[in-house]
Amino acid sequence: MTGNYAKVKAWRLAGRIAGMAGRALWAYRLRSLFVIAAIALGIASLTVIVAAVDGADRKAREMVAMFGPDAVLVFGGNIETRAVGQRTLTLSYQDAEAIRRSLPGVYLVVPMRARTNLTLRHRHRVIRLPIAIGSTDGYARAWNWPLSEGRDLTAEDLAQSAKVMLIGDTPARELFGDQSPVGHTVLLERMPVQIVGRLSYRGVSGGGGAVDERVILPITTLTRSFNLDRQYFRALRIKFHSPENMPQHVANLRSLLRHLHRLGPTDPDDFTILTADEILKFLAMFKGGLVVFLGVTALVSMVVGGFVLANLFYLSIDERRLELGLKKALGAKRGAILSQILLEAIGLTLVGALLGMVGGIGFGQLLARLGILEIHFSWKVFFWSVSAALAIGLLFALRPARQAASLAPMDVLKNSGR
Repeated sequence: MTGNYAKVKAWRLAGRIAGMAGRALWAYRLRSLFVIAAIALGIASLTVIVAAVDGADRKAREMVAMFGPDAVLVFGGNIETRAVGQRTLTLSYQDAEAIRRSLPGVYLVVPMRARTNLTLRHRHRVIRLPIAIGSTDGYARAWNWPLSEGRDLTAEDLAQSAKVMLIGDTPARELFGDQSPVGHTVLLERMPVQIVGRLSYRGVSGGGGAVDERVILPITTLTRSFNLDRQYFRALRIKFHSPENMPQHVANLRSLLRHLHRLGPTDPDDFTILTADEILKFLAMFKGGLVVFLGVTALVSMVVGGFVLANLFYLSIDERRLELGLKKALGAKRGAILSQILLEAIGLTLVGALLGMVGGIGFGQLLARLGILEIHFSWKVFFWSVSAALAIGLLFALRPARQAASLAPMDVLKNSGR
């Protein structure tokens, strides 16, 4: 019974302290509003950081899954040196055939070309197409991209320069709505093309905009219809057996291409090889820069908020000396005064954290809609925001709280009477 009574007494004391803290905050509500606003700004920055990092991680997983751990993408030209006047059409069909025939572990080689900014028409509907890809047979297989309906491009399509295409999810919905596009004929610029397959929705970005906005034609059809170079192509998709040996595959590929292009020992590569690991490295660098930039912003905002909180609490305690002295004179313990001031600080920072999370989520959604950042909100946002708010409240209010708790009642009452 004695233990239960002690617990009830402790809870009643905690309730009284919380009530007094709430009344004190309401009495100085304008000052409290300044503290809440300062904390909310820092927490909003922290919310965007956590959501952006989570979004970058999710984007990395999506892109690696789309790219495939068993594949490489080779571009003509060296995108690292970017020399002025550098040729970008350095990959030839002879290169593709030599890789297919001579490179160990290869099981799929797909050359690709592209045309950008085209129109696509079906009856009275016309849309602007960011990119049209020309590919050899097996495009969907090469990119691990299932078809939601229809078939992939075939060797026969390639040999006959057939006017057929695969259509991405976005143009399919814009032109046909809920109807199936397979079997319909559309006009790509002025060329009639029959749709033979529809690519499933992916929802990620790639070269030329979102990958779902493209169409895929036989590369022979694209080069002939748009009068493109027929000896060279822009990119080459290669898939290997044994993805665990990818470093060796890449080394063999680089050596073969340098030999085919007759490059000397000191000559730089005139091509660029990308793997899933390279994409992860790039995204890790991007994420690191994002964390540093937003982290500094959040840290500065929260430190400023903490100093605002500390200074306003010092001012508040100075103005409340009589109130605090009377409480101690009437028997209030030092710990009770300390707890009340800390509860006031924590209450303000928690309210600031909630408002900051709301503001950060809203700002993050705006950035996501504008395509500036990939944002993903999770429970980590709530955890880090609340933890940061508690840390700010305890760290910056502890000294003012100790000062309030150490006030001598007699000194306060004497000074108040002068």
